[in-house]
Amino acid sequence: MSVGIAMAVPAAARADAAAVPCSAASLVAAVTTTNDAGGGVITLAAGCTYNLTSAYNSSLTQGPDGLPAISTVITFEGDNNVITRTGSANFRIFRVTDTGNLTLKGVTVSNGSAKALLGLLPANGGGILNFGALTLTNSAVKNSKATGTGGGVHSGGAGAAATFTGSTLSGNTAVGNGGGLYNASTATLTSSDVSGTNKGAHGGGIASVDGILTVTSTPVSGNAATVAAGGIYRQSGTMTLTSSPVTANNPNNCTGSVPAVPSCVG
Repeated sequence: MSVGIAMAVPAAARADAAAVPCSAASLVAAVTTTNDAGGGVITLAAGCTYNLTSAYNSSLTQGPDGLPAISTVITFEGDNNVITRTGSANFRIFRVTDTGNLTLKGVTVSNGSAKALLGLLPANGGGILNFGALTLTNSAVKNSKATGTGGGVHSGGAGAAATFTGSTLSGNTAVGNGGGLYNASTATLTSSDVSGTNKGAHGGGIASVDGILTVTSTPVSGNAATVAAGGIYRQSGTMTLTSSPVTANNPNNCTGSVPAVPSCVG
C-alpha cells in the first residue's frame, strides 16, 4: 500500500461507515451506488492505494474516465489513500458533471492521463475534469497529464467552482495552458502548494482564463512553461494573491499575463 497525504480522522467517525474494500472494482461499485442513491459519503480503506487499470467510460472529445462521472454530491473520506492509474491505458481519474459536487479529504489523485479517443482533439483535466463543484482538503493531485489544458485539474463551465485547502498540485503536465490548474470559472487556494515541476504552455503552475482566482498562503514555485509565465498565467478575469510567493519558475514567474498578475514579479 502506498502512502498519500495524511489526514487525521477520528476512529469513531470511521467506525460508523463501512470502508470500501481495497480494489478498483469495489471503488467503481461504490461510486455507482452512491450516485444512484442521490449522493453520500464514501469511506476509503485506511492506507489503501486503489489501482485503476482500465477506463470505466469514454468520450470521443474529452477522453475516458477511470471512475464513473460524479453527478451528485459525493464526499470521499480518505485516510492516507491514493487513487491512481496503472498500466498503459489513457484515462483521467475523476470527471465532475455540471450537477456534480465532489469533495476529497485525505486523498491523493495520481498518474491520470487525459487523451481523447479522437487523437487530434485535446482532452482536458489529466487528474480531474470539473464542470461542477470540486473541493480538495488535505489532498493532492500529482503526476497527471493532459493533451489539452489542466494537467492536474481543469475547472470550467457556467457555475463551476474549485476549492483547495491544505492541498498540493505537483508534477502535472499539460500540452495546453495550466500545468497544475486551469481555471475558467472560480478557484480558491488556501494554505496549499503549487510547486514541483508542474508544466504547461502558459502557466506552468496555474492558468486562469476569464476566471476568478483567489490564492492565499500558497507558494507557487519550481514550475515551468514552454511559452511564458512558468508560475501563474492570467488572461483577463479577476485575480487576488495574498501571502503567496511566486518564485523560481521557468522561464519567468508571471510575465506574459494580460493584465498583470498582482503581487508577482518577473
